[in-house]
Amino acid sequence: MKTEELIPSAARLTNSLRDLGYEFVNAVADLIDNSIVARARRVNITIHFEGTKSWVRIHDDGDGMTGASISEAMRLGTARDYEDSDLGKFGLGLKTASLSQCRVISVASRTDPNRATIESRRLDLGHVTETDRWEILHLSRGDRPEVLTAPLQSSTGTVVLWENLDRVLNRRDPWGGWAQRHLLNLAERLELHLGMVFGKFLSGEARRRRKLVITVNGNAVEPWDPFVRNEPKVEPLPEREFEVGGGLVRVRPFVVPAQRDFSSDAAWKRASGPRQWNQQQGFYIYRADRMIQSGGWSRMRAADEHTKLARAALEFWPDLDDEFEINISKMRVRLPEELRERLGAPVTQLIKRAQEKYRGGERSAGGRSTTRPASRANPGLAGSQRGLPGAESRSGPAGQADGDPWDRTTGHTGDGSAASGSPAGDSGSANTSGNGRTTAPVVETRTSAAAAALQRAADRVGQGSALTLIRDEMRRSEPEAARDLGW
Repeated sequence: MKTEELIPSAARLTNSLRDLGYEFVNAVADLIDNSIVARARRVNITIHFEGTKSWVRIHDDGDGMTGASISEAMRLGTARDYEDSDLGKFGLGLKTASLSQCRVISVASRTDPNRATIESRRLDLGHVTETDRWEILHLSRGDRPEVLTAPLQSSTGTVVLWENLDRVLNRRDPWGGWAQRHLLNLAERLELHLGMVFGKFLSGEARRRRKLVITVNGNAVEPWDPFVRNEPKVEPLPEREFEVGGGLVRVRPFVVPAQRDFSSDAAWKRASGPRQWNQQQGFYIYRADRMIQSGGWSRMRAADEHTKLARAALEFWPDLDDEFEINISKMRVRLPEELRERLGAPVTQLIKRAQEKYRGGERSAGGRSTTRPASRANPGLAGSQRGLPGAESRSGPAGQADGDPWDRTTGHTGDGSAASGSPAGDSGSANTSGNGRTTAPVVETRTSAAAAALQRAADRVGQGSALTLIRDEMRRSEPEAARDLGW
């Protein structure tokens, strides 16, 4: 059959690629992925304000690229094979990330530490629009600005320079005080974002990769650990691994300390994360040790004040990209349905323990939970700090055998009875003998059994926190009705 090659309009295509949804911090992170693949030990980012001549430079000390490699890297859909641990995926990151922020991209690189040969190329949207051809410019020594080549005078590596920052600065007032403050704010945001996304690389935890140093305008980026594992009172729950689509997903849940239990106010504030406590609860999804999602429950449940101490790492490798539907900018990920179903029980257990700790519950040596009495100065808060009612079935979720390690994180005893979670004096929770000692209730009423069943059902459908809010409100506003329900 007759064929006809249809080459896309370069001018239209490049302008369309600018709107893939990158934010500034995500665009820079995408370029650092390439530096990590090039075995860089250090990445220096400089954000320079000079009105319309402002620029952003990303420089690494990695292996560098030959001239032919730079040209290929600036092709849409770079032709190269990706290893299982590579952070790249589509061969579009350098172009799409850069074009989302600027109109001129220059790349310079040096591969030989014993020779000062530097290769460089430029992609200029003005030229592409004028010619309607995807052409790059080979820069001669006289064409190269010093800011592009200066970092390569003493070592191998690669420099990416963004100029004409039309998507970063307001073109109507690029010289104003607002523009300068905006770039300074971007630098601060970038430090926080990179510390979160590349935390494992910065701390040396990343598997298959060497430790990395990142600086922003000379300031070293500090790794951010969402699970605050250096805090004495963080509570790690047992890890689980699930096979999904032929690959493995590792789940590591943590209950982070409440504010009162942090080692310092500064540590608590840092642990709150860029989006603050309530929005930082949930899943932290890592692809090849690089964070893709920071917080959120991926539509499994809603964020809740009472569960803000619950955080869980989900880790997988690029062989599961299709299962997780990773997009070009590596800013979107979706949980596979089969994983979502299997996460139900672990998430329920994590939520329970986080709620207990939020209300002041601490696990005693016997494995039971105790709860600190609520302050009498705030009766509205007192109801919300009571322990969870009800009991957990010994067998646990379907398919979970007796003795599963997740059973040990619930604060329930092995015989199916609930551990004590109410302060002394809570109606119906305990009897007091003449000598002042508290004993267990003699008889469990039908209403308390019904309340326990209702709690278990709510937990199974991921609405345990909603039921908790309803129960606490009824205890406060309609105490008699709450007692009738066994609350």
